[in-house]
Amino acid sequence: MTNMWHISVLIPARDEEDLLPRCLRSVLEARAALEGRATCDVIIAVDRSIDSSFEIAQTILDGAGSVIRSEAGIVGIARAMAAKEALKRRTLGASTLWLANTDADCWVPSTWLTDQLEIAIAGIEAVAGTIDVDSFEEHDLCVPQRFRETYLLHSDGTHPHVHGANLGVRADAYLRAGGWADLRTAEDHDLWARLRASGARMFSPSHLRVVTSGRRVGRAPMGFAGALAAHNEVALDA
Repeated sequence: MTNMWHISVLIPARDEEDLLPRCLRSVLEARAALEGRATCDVIIAVDRSIDSSFEIAQTILDGAGSVIRSEAGIVGIARAMAAKEALKRRTLGASTLWLANTDADCWVPSTWLTDQLEIAIAGIEAVAGTIDVDSFEEHDLCVPQRFRETYLLHSDGTHPHVHGANLGVRADAYLRAGGWADLRTAEDHDLWARLRASGARMFSPSHLRVVTSGRRVGRAPMGFAGALAAHNEVALDA
């Protein structure tokens, strides 16, 4: 039964006071769209921030979840702390707890959680979605085209990408795989590989999409912002 499910939306945030409100409002809209088909909370791990991210998260969530602090400065640890909090708050077992991960500089569509709920009900244990970019204003004029030409989507509706900004996993599969590792970058690819090795039932649908910021300098070394910025160098070499 769908009302047995609980979804915890997990979001690490470091100095994200400008973009975090957009993220949280979109997540709360997606939460409202569940319309009782699953319970849902939102857990923000504010990681070594010196701005008002913690206070902003508390104000906007207003009882819809939990805001915790991390001083690690490592995104893998912040994600793991959020997951640990979700597991602690859940009392009905890990097999009906879904961990929906995104980032504080993203916004999600209103169907983001209902789509993941349907995927979970179908027996999928881990899902990797796609991303789009909100603005390319910090980049050269050719970068939008370069990004879309090189961001591979398969004709069967799947894709090869893994983004911590758009990754869902059933909590028991998450635990079997060993959870988020304490990595500064590529923690998403690491967890996805261990989920695969553990035999998890996995799905990578192109239609499950979130929008992320097009900033040129990101929070994680060699993360998506760096990959996007690299298209500027390709343009210079062309």
